Amino acid sequence: MMHPEKRVTFVIDRNVNYTNICETKCSFCAFYRDKSAEDAYVLTREEIFCKIDELVRQGGTQLLMQGGLNPELKIEFFEALFREIKTRFPVVQNHSLSPAEVVCIASASGLSVAETVSRLKNAGLDSIPGGGAEILVDEVRGSISPKKIGWRQWADVMLTAAGMGMLTTATMMFGSCEKPEDIVEHLFRIRELQDAGGSFTAFIPWTYQPGNTELGGTTASGVEYLKVLALSRIVLDNIPNIQASWVTQGAKMAQVALFFGANDLGGTMLEENVVAAAGCSFRMSSDEMIALIRSAGFLPAQRSTTYSIVREFSV
Repeated sequence: MMHPEKRVTFVIDRNVNYTNICETKCSFCAFYRDKSAEDAYVLTREEIFCKIDELVRQGGTQLLMQGGLNPELKIEFFEALFREIKTRFPVVQNHSLSPAEVVCIASASGLSVAETVSRLKNAGLDSIPGGGAEILVDEVRGSISPKKIGWRQWADVMLTAAGMGMLTTATMMFGSCEKPEDIVEHLFRIRELQDAGGSFTAFIPWTYQPGNTELGGTTASGVEYLKVLALSRIVLDNIPNIQASWVTQGAKMAQVALFFGANDLGGTMLEENVVAAAGCSFRMSSDEMIALIRSAGFLPAQRSTTYSIVREFSV
């Protein structure tokens, strides 16, 4: 048993979606905009700092910056931004930029992936989240996100970061158009990457949200979600933590997920815009998170991005 102490963790964090301008235009995404769209944006540094300041004032420790693949934002933009974030907010873990964003920055800046990761790390990037994995099978990726990086490029960024001593996480978005065998292939590829030197601290499966998307259709059922979650815990015995996605599943299903292999509820997410753009707008405060864990019979604990315990709360 991997977590016999019955502790369930969470982190106080904020997603800052610094731009919604994106050239890949994935059919499953309701967040992206063309540069010419009236509601297209790139946040200013001061807007970003204001959001981080609010996070810190609420006891937050994790910043997750993710945005569209905007080729006008080159490496210098992120270096200057990350350096100032680290100077102004040293207590915050900068857990930002999906592999697809890293590849976009590298391409726009004329750099290799290794050069890009190294420069971002030196500027203040602490760890890399596993966004943009969707399904790590190129046939599926070619169907729902043909302009996005292939699974091997996703893997290359993660192994490169791990080789430089950076922690990472892995995700899976399922319920769009993949087959059951694609889900299994995804899980085994994550497992093999971890064995090959990966630094995944957690795995987060979540379901496709069809609202306001070009792809449309329906999403996976709650039963299917729990089956995939349980299978993830069995297959990924080399990854310490499995995270329940209350953002897409809601609080009650996340509570049930704690009995199907999940030991972490992710972040309180002071702000989140990507999934919300698809019409999924669950929200939860720290107090609500603690109460949710307690009422399921587990010990609530606030953690850092690296899964060190910040504070425990009695049952």
